[in-house]
This record gives sequence, C-alpha cells and structure tokens, in this order.
Amino acid sequence: MIKKILLTLAGLLLVAGALAGLKIWQFQTMFAAQANSALPPTTVTTATVKQDSWQPTLDAIGSMVAVQGVMVNTEAAGMVKRIAFESGAAVRTGQLLVELDDAVEQAQLRSAIASAELAQLNLKRVRDLRPRNMVSQSDVDSAEAQAKEANAQVDNISAVIAKKSIHAPFAGRLGIRQINLGQFLDTGSAIVTLQTLDPIHADFALPQQNFPQLRTGMVIRVTSDAAPDQSFEGKLSAISPEVDTLTRTVRLRATLANPDGRLQPGMYANITALLPVQQQVLMIPATAVLYAPYGDSVFVVKEEKDEKTGVSSQVLMQKFVQLGASRGDFIIVNSGLAAGETVVSTGVFKLRNGMKVVVDNQLAPDFQITPTPTNS
Repeated sequence: MIKKILLTLAGLLLVAGALAGLKIWQFQTMFAAQANSALPPTTVTTATVKQDSWQPTLDAIGSMVAVQGVMVNTEAAGMVKRIAFESGAAVRTGQLLVELDDAVEQAQLRSAIASAELAQLNLKRVRDLRPRNMVSQSDVDSAEAQAKEANAQVDNISAVIAKKSIHAPFAGRLGIRQINLGQFLDTGSAIVTLQTLDPIHADFALPQQNFPQLRTGMVIRVTSDAAPDQSFEGKLSAISPEVDTLTRTVRLRATLANPDGRLQPGMYANITALLPVQQQVLMIPATAVLYAPYGDSVFVVKEEKDEKTGVSSQVLMQKFVQLGASRGDFIIVNSGLAAGETVVSTGVFKLRNGMKVVVDNQLAPDFQITPTPTNS
C-alpha cells in the first residue's frame, strides 16, 4: 500500500516538474521575442522655434461707457400733451421731446403780464408827479418795487411754461420711451434715456505694478463678442490718480470712435493696451507644451544614429521650458529652447522621452498670431 502511494506521488511530482519546465520555456521565449522586437515609430507633426518681434501688451476686461448719458426727466409736473420722439431715434441738441399741458400757466402768464403793465403805468405816473412834489419819494420807491415784483412774476410763470417743454440736452440716441400720451407726470418723472455713442469710452483697470508703463495717448484696442469680426482702436484718455485700496488696481479710461454704433454703453469688452516698445521673443505653438505640476515641457525632435546598424532615426528629447505671454496660437518661451529647434506641435500628452517618431506635417494646423476661427 505504501509502495503504491510513493509511486503515485513520484508520478505527480514528475508531471508537475514537466509543466513547470514548459512554462519557464514559454516565458523565456516570450521575453526574448520582446527584447528583439521594437515598437513602430509614432507619427507626429512639428513646428520650428521662431524668433519674432512682439509688441508687449497689457490685457484687461472692461465696460463700455457713454461719453454723455442721462435719463431725461421732467422739471415740472403736468399731463403729457404731445410726444415728439420715437424710441431709439437719433436726436440733435435742443430737439423737442415732450410737451406737457400748460393751459393753466398760460392763463396765469396773461394775468401776470396785465399786472406788470399796470405796475409800469403806475410807476410812470408817480415819476411824472414827483418833480412837482405831488407824491413822496416813498411812493416812487413803492411803485418801482411793485413794477419789479410784477415783472418777476411774469418771468417766474414763463420759466414754468418753458419747463413744460422738454428738449434734448445734447445730441445722441434715445432709449425706450417710458411715458404715454395723456399720462400725468410728477416732477422728476423718467421720460427716456439719452446716450452719446460716438465717441464712446471704455473703462477698465490694471494692476498697480503696471502703473509706470501707462501713458495717456497710448493705443488701446477693444474687441467685443457683440462685434466678433471687428477690432476698435482708440487712445488712453484718462488715468486715475489714485489706486483702489481694495483691489490695488488703477482705473483707466480710453476714448474711441464708434461711428456705426456697434459698441453700446454697458457692454462687456476685452481691452488691450499696446506698449510703445518692441520685444524680441522665441515663440512656439501653445499646443506644443505639455503642462504639468512639476514643470512645463516640450518634445524636441533630434536625429540619432544607431551604433550597431548605423541607421539614423528621429528621436524625442523632452526639455523643460519657462513660458511667457501668449498671443493667438503661439506662446513665448523665455528659456529652455533655441531658435531653429524643431518641436512636436500636437498630441504631446501621448509622447515620452526617447520615443522614435516619424514627422508628417500634411495635417498640421495652420498656427497664426491673429487667428480668425469660422466657428466660435
């Protein structure tokens, strides 16, 4: 019995050893095949590190503000008798907008004029009688005072009547009408907004460290999503003499032409201040940068010759870079690259250092300083 058990164990050990040997042979064969095989090179697109002259800019977000803008209000109470404008219309300085009912004031004016004429006649009489001592000087003084008071009453009522007609204080474009015919308006009631649109202001702010670079008259470029195909240029017209204590920024105002009214007060705008200097920079496509927490890098394409076969191939070398400002599709490289080097321009997230590549730029993007995408 014991002999049979030993023979069975020996047979099992022999089978297990044979299986283990077979597996070891399979693994050795697989590792040898992997060592002798090489992955095919990856196809990449490339771009050359270019040296260019850039004009430094200061970028900010701002709002459009009317050079002149008011809510036209009533100065006197009354019922709307006539509306002489349409919503959104352009008006000139002094153009009539609204007439309020002034029938009561007109009647008061006629009465006041009659009183003023009578006062003038009384004054003339006492002045004629005074040289003959038929009236006293106090009578003359009293008549003069009454005549002045009557004339002042005429002027007062005339001023009230004038306020019943509301005119445009300056030329511009009207907003939406806020009154109706026959409506009674109290003093100070809103009628319509009036804005001057050409020229127009752009208000924005920049950090205090940019203050030494700012000068009135420098060129300001404004873009807005309301006019995506157009750029507006103007001049920096005002620099606030104080820094905001909460944000540590300097408030600025630019003035620019707006003949077609594409820019409207209250609009959000992207504002770029062009500094009057030229800067020599190295630039690469922004898509060539591999951004990472430990540092930004790019992959440079190098020619490398195999010492065994003597065959040359293109190999990637990862280089860490320090980046600067961006413009359009490009970004400035402050250090880490030299002009003329070739970098991979797209798909850098899937690459690694030492990888063999093949360059094919047939489908490479057309990188531009001022891109104008057709689909935004």
